[in-house]
Amino acid sequence: MVQKFEVTGVHFEIDKQMHKYVTNKLGNLDRYIPRHSRSSAHLEILLSESKLDGKHQAICEATLYLPHETINLTEKAINMHIAIDIVKSKLKQRIQKYKDEHANGKQRRHIIGRIRRQLSGH
Repeated sequence: MVQKFEVTGVHFEIDKQMHKYVTNKLGNLDRYIPRHSRSSAHLEILLSESKLDGKHQAICEATLYLPHETINLTEKAINMHIAIDIVKSKLKQRIQKYKDEHANGKQRRHIIGRIRRQLSGH
């Protein structure tokens, strides 16, 4: 579980089920964060709804504060659950990119090996 985890609703009421869903989906992202960054990681989730041209839109904004970078994501969908799922997958990708950029020498060799395996198709 991410140590500092905040869920806020704007024009959207967060009930127990929604809070539990967000916590289950996004609270366990710390397993993807590098170990040296886990203690200072801070995740803020902002859930809101808007109405444009008579259509309801669910908006999920996520801000992940890491030691050398801040990751901001905003996703709009027709359903709040869908928006949260998309934010989770995008956060996983951005955290992987963060790990690749801030890796030490041993990790870089593993990253290069992983890229070579992907390029060779194995």
